[in-house]
Amino acid sequence: MIEFEVGDNAVYPAQGVAEVMGVDEKEISGKIHRFYSLRLLDSDMRILVPVDKAEQVGLRPVVRETQIREVFDILKDKDVHVDKQTWNRRYRGFMEKIKTGSLFEVAEVFRDLYRLKNTKTLSFGERRMLDTAKNLIVKELSVAKKTTEIKVEKEIERLCSA
Repeated sequence: MIEFEVGDNAVYPAQGVAEVMGVDEKEISGKIHRFYSLRLLDSDMRILVPVDKAEQVGLRPVVRETQIREVFDILKDKDVHVDKQTWNRRYRGFMEKIKTGSLFEVAEVFRDLYRLKNTKTLSFGERRMLDTAKNLIVKELSVAKKTTEIKVEKEIERLCSA
């Protein structure tokens, strides 16, 4: 089981990087339950996640250096098969990947939509999803690499354009 300490950064699926603000105890139906109190870095929104369900909901540590290279490899991949299915079916598939909370899956969504926008006009939902995927990647990588979001954004744009 993954344990987080106060001050740690953790990734909450589809929402991004959050700081663990505390481990709270609350009484529910006569039982004491422990919760991670999280503050999303992007929006300052607060989230309570039951400690014993943290892994189940997809809460995970920020990626490590070795995993960053893997993400960059995904973004660089030119041999991408973009399905010729309708935009809403494609959208659902991409949404499922984003909801997993896996940075690798989010990177695939960003890469695929980034490549797709060079061949056709994206729907409003796809453009929003491209922005969401980009924000999730940029936030997490800037925290993991201890650098600015602007530098990370330029780096992923360069990787996808190369």
